[in-house]
Parts: sequence; C-alpha cells; structure tokens
Amino acid sequence: MGKYTCGLDAAMAVVAGKWVPLILWELSDGPVRFNALHRNLAGISQKMLTQHLKDLQCYGVVHRQSYHEVPPRVEYSMTPAGRELLKALEPMGNWAEKHIDLICAADVG
Repeated sequence: MGKYTCGLDAAMAVVAGKWVPLILWELSDGPVRFNALHRNLAGISQKMLTQHLKDLQCYGVVHRQSYHEVPPRVEYSMTPAGRELLKALEPMGNWAEKHIDLICAADVG
C-alpha cells in the first residue's frame, strides 16, 4: 500500500482539507470553468483552488480540459473515480446532517 496504512488513510489524503469535498460537489453537475468554481466557492483563494485542482488531477479524480481558443478556455470535470469518491462522501454528509447539533456544540479547535 506504500505510504498509506490502509484504504481509509489513502482516501482521507485525497479529501483532506475544507475545500476538496466542496470542489467535488461543484463539479458534480458537469464541467466547470475555473472562474465559475472560484465564484461559487466563497472564501477560497485562487492559489488554494489552483493547488487543490492540481492535487485532485494527480489523484485522478478531476480532469482538466484545455481548449486552444482565443481567449484560452479551461474546464474541470470529475473522472469516473471522482464521481465514485463523491458518492462515497454522501453518507458522511448525511451523518453530519443527522448530528449537526453535536458537531456545532463541540468546542474543538
């Protein structure tokens, strides 16, 4: 398994951080351009979005399509592995909705 101790460890490396699940959610309806992603993810810096998109491409869950037009156009979309990952995250979101009061009441961090 290499640098990961188990599958869950590897999966958490892919979805680590506050923005990755939200980026995947934004891509769930189809290809999206960078500026639209940036607009829809209020609070994320362009640098952070760029880095997460590059990481997600390396993990094979996001595809970057560059069109050779003037002006240049780039779209991001989920790969089949990305759609599978988002589907795996849905139960986690359902759990959080069910226990949102406990989560909000926690004095962590």
